[in-house]
Amino acid sequence: MSNQIIVVDPLERQDILKSLASEVRVRILELLTRHGPRNVNQVADELVLPQSTVSSNIQILVDAGLVQTRAEKGRKGSQKICYSTFTELLIAFKEPSPAQVSGTIDVQMPIGLYTRCEVSAPCGLCSAEGVIGLLDVPDTFLDPDRMRAGLLWFTRGFVEYQFPNNAKLAETPVKALELALELSSEVPGTSKDWPSDITVAINGVEIDTWTSPGDFGDKRGKLTPDWWKLAGSQYGDLKRWQVTPEGTFRDGHKVADCVLGDLELNNHRSIRVRIGVKDDARHPGGLNIFGRGFGNHDQDITLRLVRS
Repeated sequence: MSNQIIVVDPLERQDILKSLASEVRVRILELLTRHGPRNVNQVADELVLPQSTVSSNIQILVDAGLVQTRAEKGRKGSQKICYSTFTELLIAFKEPSPAQVSGTIDVQMPIGLYTRCEVSAPCGLCSAEGVIGLLDVPDTFLDPDRMRAGLLWFTRGFVEYQFPNNAKLAETPVKALELALELSSEVPGTSKDWPSDITVAINGVEIDTWTSPGDFGDKRGKLTPDWWKLAGSQYGDLKRWQVTPEGTFRDGHKVADCVLGDLELNNHRSIRVRIGVKDDARHPGGLNIFGRGFGNHDQDITLRLVRS
């Protein structure tokens, strides 16, 4: 594994601190970091722990982003291989961010307020009160009630949102653009091992393709409405992208050479954000977007402009 370091501000990532508040989870993380990927049974054997204990604690580390999993063929079907996301974890209070020093311009966009869409079935929209329109009918994505959506899903295609470019209106220089939303793959039913290549583009420029590991239905989302009885699509991963003059970062790690200037913010009165699964994706595993009232994070799609 190449050297991967994460610096954790305890004021911002209490989920990571909670995931480390267990000797069992720390031992699992140490094993995977020092000795490399293992399947669940190997971890249980080497640490002399019940397999059920290892599985539940690995899931907590996965939820915190400290461990990742992938499916591989084994002697008796597929097996889940676990590996440490980082080689070093540092806990430190960060210096005041540019957002704290110079301020930010934030816009929260409800997931149903897209301005363009092209989606394929299976697909659908839900609000906190119930299903919107008809399931698996792409034309439902044009229903005016979509503005109430807290969950949407489709197999291939995209939704595009148009954010106001408030920095241009205020004639304020921008030093970074940040985007945050909760995502997962989409499969009929549920499968944690269902990779999907989800591509994000801003102003027509593809900034990153993130491979979601699966469609999470192992437990109910923290915000899942009582009426939602389906097993799948309970929650996603909260992904954060930042585009700076140095490149594009996902969850704090550089993933692309696309820089802020490539987005040409000064030339556009709005900022177009497109999220989708391309027809030629290597892993065309669909897409769920979670907004307010669904998933584990009670937020809309957040676009932040960090001012100079």
